[in-house]
Amino acid sequence: MITMRNAHAHEDGLLSQRADMDEYFSGRSLYGDNFADTEIGEWYEDEKEAFTDLYIRQKAYTYEYHALNNYHGFRHLPRQIFKDVLGLGSAKGDEFLPIINNIKRLTIVEPSELYRDVKQVHGVPTEYVQPNISGDLPFVENRFDLIAALGVLHHIPNVSYVLKECSRCLAPNGLMLLREPIISMGDWRYARPGLTKHERGIPLGLFYIMVEDAGMQIIYKSLCHFQPLIWLITKVGIDADNNAFVVRADAIFARLFSWNSRYHAKKYVDKFRPTVVYIVAKKPVI
Repeated sequence: MITMRNAHAHEDGLLSQRADMDEYFSGRSLYGDNFADTEIGEWYEDEKEAFTDLYIRQKAYTYEYHALNNYHGFRHLPRQIFKDVLGLGSAKGDEFLPIINNIKRLTIVEPSELYRDVKQVHGVPTEYVQPNISGDLPFVENRFDLIAALGVLHHIPNVSYVLKECSRCLAPNGLMLLREPIISMGDWRYARPGLTKHERGIPLGLFYIMVEDAGMQIIYKSLCHFQPLIWLITKVGIDADNNAFVVRADAIFARLFSWNSRYHAKKYVDKFRPTVVYIVAKKPVI
């Protein structure tokens, strides 16, 4: 009798776990966004040096996304001087190079210890700050007139909370650039070559809701990284995200296949889809 009860309990647990994962893989919920403090802490420790170890510490590292950032992000910014800029997970700060002459002061929230002694990025005075595991940002309200989170939020468990913190620190009329994968990136319960342990994309519709719930208005959004094209271009040895022509062609294919927004691919045809979203958001004046 005890054995039967244990067997039923085990089966019920598996069914419950499967239902939970279906909720995440369907894109209705974001895995990790409702984690408790202990789970967030464990996630943080796993991801702390993971990206740096995968890419930055490699001798051949070069920043790969200038053309992509210019087309989908920076060209939609006003031509002005940004007095105080925040980068989330910006590593060496290379992403800011196209607008570096328009930045007076830069702050980078970065978990890696590699940058603790860095005082400037491309000539701009820079302060590196260790992130708080909880997602709290150690800055006063309304401080920054530009915040960039380019390919970093999908490494973080509690995305919606971090977005609210960014909005709190963003000045009225301030802008935020966001670039994130919008697919599951495979099954994150298992090791995936070339990816860190926990990274997973943010479901597109859910991402839009999170940005707006954080108190920001989406003033521009575009899809990119049409998976078959990027795969083909990469195979022939072209740096897709640093090639202006490829970036423009990719944007066309992404728009044409924007109807295919399945989060977790189950069939081969599901992979004919854009895989990344670019958002320019603005904090309104209240």
